[in-house]
Amino acid sequence: MGRPHALLLPLPAQGHVLPLMELAHRMVSHGFTITFINTHFNHARLLSAMPTLTYNTNPSINFISIPDGLQPGDDRNHVANLCKTLMTIMPLHLEEIIIKMMHKQPEQDKPTCLIADQAMAWAFNVAKKNGLRTAAFWPASAATFTSIRNVPKLIQDGIIHEHDGSAKTPGVIFRLSPEIPPMNVNHLFWNRQLDSESNKVIFHCINTNKESIKNIVEFVVCNSFYEAEKPEFDYLNTSKILPIGPLLSCQRFGKPAGLFWSADTTCKAWLDEQDVNSVIYVAFGSLATVDERQFQELALGLELTGRPFLWVVRPDFTGKAIINLLKGLEDRIGGRGMVVQWSPQQEVLAHPAVSCFMSHCGWNSTMEGVSNGVPFLCWPCFSDQHLNQTYICDVWKIGLKMNPDENNMITKEQIKDKVEELLDDGEMKNRALAMKEIAIKGIEKGGSSFENFNTFISAMQV
Repeated sequence: MGRPHALLLPLPAQGHVLPLMELAHRMVSHGFTITFINTHFNHARLLSAMPTLTYNTNPSINFISIPDGLQPGDDRNHVANLCKTLMTIMPLHLEEIIIKMMHKQPEQDKPTCLIADQAMAWAFNVAKKNGLRTAAFWPASAATFTSIRNVPKLIQDGIIHEHDGSAKTPGVIFRLSPEIPPMNVNHLFWNRQLDSESNKVIFHCINTNKESIKNIVEFVVCNSFYEAEKPEFDYLNTSKILPIGPLLSCQRFGKPAGLFWSADTTCKAWLDEQDVNSVIYVAFGSLATVDERQFQELALGLELTGRPFLWVVRPDFTGKAIINLLKGLEDRIGGRGMVVQWSPQQEVLAHPAVSCFMSHCGWNSTMEGVSNGVPFLCWPCFSDQHLNQTYICDVWKIGLKMNPDENNMITKEQIKDKVEELLDDGEMKNRALAMKEIAIKGIEKGGSSFENFNTFISAMQV
């Protein structure tokens, strides 16, 4: 009998590809062969971002791609449109690949299972039809997962509308159980998309996917850890759902990291020159954007702090005046700040010079900050980020919320004040360090995530 062969299918977005790639590496270390299936568009981005000689250095991970159904100039950051297209175009192409592999590869090399992002749940029917075992990958929090599981209850209790998931009473606070922290209906991730139509599409996708997850998949593996969300995992109360996180790549040399942009590693040398616990690290993930007024206010706020900062500014983070705005800032502050288009984030957060993390609160960034004991300045933008902020600030108490004013602006004065408040709070830092220890212990031998991962691997190897 050959090695077990898993097909891995992410939702085609940076925050979903990255942790699934780490799962691929972990599975390879336990004897699996992996075929990682991207869209044509993201396949090209992934390969272009890999360092020379990285591609195919691990023969146990094979990269292939299929069409996403969009035209070259279409906006692939519009998640709702992307999800609609994926559900109609990709199933046929995935099935063609599976059939080809099942018929043309030697018996010992044929795929044995498919692990797909929960948002790609249509793939489980394709896999089942072709005799493959299945598992779902959940790259977000157990809190968000639990809210999805409880859509029927939220409708029954009069919290949300049945047709689109919108709030019946905006801003209402509810609890799924006495143990689970309160949630704001406005923060349910399907209510925090780009617009009301996108909210409706995402809500429809959730309901379409729910039955496949419930009835077909053998496991749901989550990029979280039990101790971080104990009430949620206890509430779910099933051995089918396994927290195996945090999934941290640590930027393994010579192995694909699942990034769409090449990281600017010159920032590591700059960090080496800074004092311990002095640098504000600012990064808003792969999709969040701000308008030029807010961008300028953020730049001025960082300048006002008088502290060193490392700021990740993607080319599409704001409007076209970005170059002039940054040039003026750099002229005024000299070497006190550094701006890069993309950073090796896990290495940055692990650096002793970093004092805090101004973040959009995407779940990957949340897990990376937690795993390095770095307190947060929370600036959520959309999707699950507002709920993640609630856990960072109100449940774990390892961060502060940035509060928009009446013009929906976070002012330069608030930025300065929040930085000072956070860095003056020694107890906040102590809680962040304590949570780091719990997170790391969980993935070490004997830890909860370590044991859950072994349970998953043992079951899927059979």
